[in-house]
Amino acid sequence: VVDRTLNEWNDWQIRNLNAIVWLYRGETDRYKALIRQYYSWLANFVEAHDNEWLHPDTVSPITIREGLDCSLVHFKKHQKSLEAQYKATTKRAEKAEIKKLIDDNANIVAEFAEALDVANQFVWLSEKFGEDGNYKDIAGLCKIATSDVIEAKNFSLTPGAYVGVAEQEHDGVDFTQRMIEIHKELSELQKESVSLFAQIQANQSKLWK
Repeated sequence: VVDRTLNEWNDWQIRNLNAIVWLYRGETDRYKALIRQYYSWLANFVEAHDNEWLHPDTVSPITIREGLDCSLVHFKKHQKSLEAQYKATTKRAEKAEIKKLIDDNANIVAEFAEALDVANQFVWLSEKFGEDGNYKDIAGLCKIATSDVIEAKNFSLTPGAYVGVAEQEHDGVDFTQRMIEIHKELSELQKESVSLFAQIQANQSKLWK
């Protein structure tokens, strides 16, 4: 997301959007080729970066994503640790050595972040249409609209008029209870601000005397 009206798509997201059109056209071979491309890309990455959470026998897109996520968390924590060491030492030679480790680890973080994004896009696509490619209308994403339906909507080509809005998962938060808590917090903050303002005025009065 760039702003309210602009989104930028990466290459894998564009491939996924193309894949939906392929399925609409019945071009399942192209869809399955994309699935194989995902597996090939991730398999090559896993083989080149075998670690505690990522093993060459990891084949499921979900397990690959979980392994990449754990790995990325580990490398990010390691990055913070290295940066803390860099700030703590005063020895020039040691600083230079740690700086190299920081740069190397930053490159690894970037590589795993890219791989995690690829895995996320793979899971997104396969969970919606399966690995065999079975098209279906999905609220908020895609819908096959007949010419009669389009005519009934006065020939509007606004996508939202047809696909609707995706169903939102309930986050488990009680809205009414949360609003009560927010009002209570605001009331306490307001009382605190009044007290602070009175204290500031009292201090200013002392300065002016």
